[in-house]
Amino acid sequence: MLRYFDLVDDKYVPDRWFLGAPVDARGQELNPWQFTEGIRLDLDEELRLPVLQQGTPLELDQASFAIPVAHARVVDIFERLGVKDVQFIPVEIESQPDRYFILNATRVVKCIDDARSGQVNYWKPEDGQPAKVGTYRAVHRLRIDPTKVGDARIFRTWGWVVTLVVSEDIKEALEREHVSGTRFVEV
Repeated sequence: MLRYFDLVDDKYVPDRWFLGAPVDARGQELNPWQFTEGIRLDLDEELRLPVLQQGTPLELDQASFAIPVAHARVVDIFERLGVKDVQFIPVEIESQPDRYFILNATRVVKCIDDARSGQVNYWKPEDGQPAKVGTYRAVHRLRIDPTKVGDARIFRTWGWVVTLVVSEDIKEALEREHVSGTRFVEV
């Protein structure tokens, strides 16, 4: 059976940089959640990412709001693997000559295994968030049901889109290429 992994930002890299939320060319902050909704985006403006804390640049990172950011080398790896369901949106990072992209996973899969996950909580009507009722409020020790994934190799989990899941072949390729900034947690 195929294995899947939560692609997690490695916060323990020594002296690493930390990136802020995307802004447009005028410096106005964009809606950051649009990059985690699992939909293809049509953006015709130049995007920038501020560096909140200077340090060692990473090749695969998460900016504020868990927005995945990939170095051009990571994009090349995904292209060699023929990974679909992903959009790479060019983004300029201050003081950085290398090319970077926001990694936008464009597929959402309803596959969280509530029984095998550590603990799940759902939004309820009394929580005062009508648009969120029935979706996950929290998921601890996430586990998915791989039989519900189909042919997806990179995706967000329905109802808990802050999680970015990749297939084992993507994980192995990123590890083989020694991509900096990644950590994987089996789901």
